[in-house]
Amino acid sequence: MTTATAGGSGIPAMPERTPRALREAIARHAPQLLADFDAHWRRDIADAYDIAPVPAFMARWWGEYAIARDPLLEQRVHRLEDEAGEATDTDRARALLEEAGHIRRDARQTEPGR
Repeated sequence: MTTATAGGSGIPAMPERTPRALREAIARHAPQLLADFDAHWRRDIADAYDIAPVPAFMARWWGEYAIARDPLLEQRVHRLEDEAGEATDTDRARALLEEAGHIRRDARQTEPGR
């Protein structure tokens, strides 16, 4: 796993794209996610006889970590989702959730080392 920061911004770089490297990065830089990561791993992956669920698992947690490693981005996503939950206008709520969704999709595309 790399310990460099992304662009020198103080944001930890993304690790190698393996479950072990991702777990180590979460433990080091986003420990608030670790219990859920481990529970999801134990529930869906650890005792599986088929590796088919691994790509979906990695996509989900890759994106979660990509957001959580940047406190400002994490705050923005949560603010958008919270505002959507409180919105009384469905068009406004939809727009807020779409924006949060775009951020989450972009986060899943972050390359290792970035």
